[in-house]
Amino acid sequence: MSVPDLNLLHTLDVLLSEGSVVSAARKLRLSPSAMSRALARLRIVTGDELLVRAGRGLVPTPRASEMREKVRLLVEDAQALLRPSSGLNLSALARAFTLRTSDGIIETFGPSLVRRVHEEAPGVELRFVRKLDKNSRGLRDGTIDLETGVVDEAIGPEIRSRALFVDRYVGVVHADHPLSRAPVTAVDYASWSHVVAWREGMNLGDIDRILGELSLSRTIMTTVDGFSAALALARGSDLIATVPEKHTRALRGGMHTFSIPFPLREFTVSLLWHPRLDGDQGHRWLREVVRDACA
Repeated sequence: MSVPDLNLLHTLDVLLSEGSVVSAARKLRLSPSAMSRALARLRIVTGDELLVRAGRGLVPTPRASEMREKVRLLVEDAQALLRPSSGLNLSALARAFTLRTSDGIIETFGPSLVRRVHEEAPGVELRFVRKLDKNSRGLRDGTIDLETGVVDEAIGPEIRSRALFVDRYVGVVHADHPLSRAPVTAVDYASWSHVVAWREGMNLGDIDRILGELSLSRTIMTTVDGFSAALALARGSDLIATVPEKHTRALRGGMHTFSIPFPLREFTVSLLWHPRLDGDQGHRWLREVVRDACA
């Protein structure tokens, strides 16, 4: 039985990730013709077309879609296995890390994070993925290296965590909104219509329950799936957006921010990762860089 060329795994990973022969060739520093030959070899080895023409681009076949994450995990496991166990050389580190985080975190803390990573490890690529739920499946299967979030029962019990910062919810309106002219009361807060950033598992500190205890209720005019969208709507209308204060700092420029006029509990935003990466030196370094960026 012939031994398969395992070098093709890395080529396949990049091809499936990029979905383009030209882009994959550029990333692997190959000519498009060399990459086309590599794709032809992969088609013979796998017995599948892998990428097929659709209009002016290429789309993966069903088998390629099924293989994508498995191939990525195999490549990452191989890289980890062959990585030296000591003496991390950041200047020579060539690796991609995927971080899943909610909108606002990237805009507020991303610039300092990217700047330091580029200075210390220019060969490292950061891939940011938007977080729309609390499912920790990506940490378990290795498609996500790091994640930010509030630790609760929705997070897998085996997931490691480290606190990044304590945050609280604030109200935000456009700069000329009537609520920007005087201290906001609970009645004021409930009297105006709201835009709410909501996704599964989010309760915004039980705001509506607390308003009910005060014999008040608010009108939710629209719901969006992220804080950035909520702030954009509040910026262009009279709606109130309620968002975390610290990690939306970079998104609230030119707007009026006020404290929620009734007691809301603060919450801790943590860094999350799978325990299999505890001892990985590159991952450990990145955890420290993220923590410093958010400090």
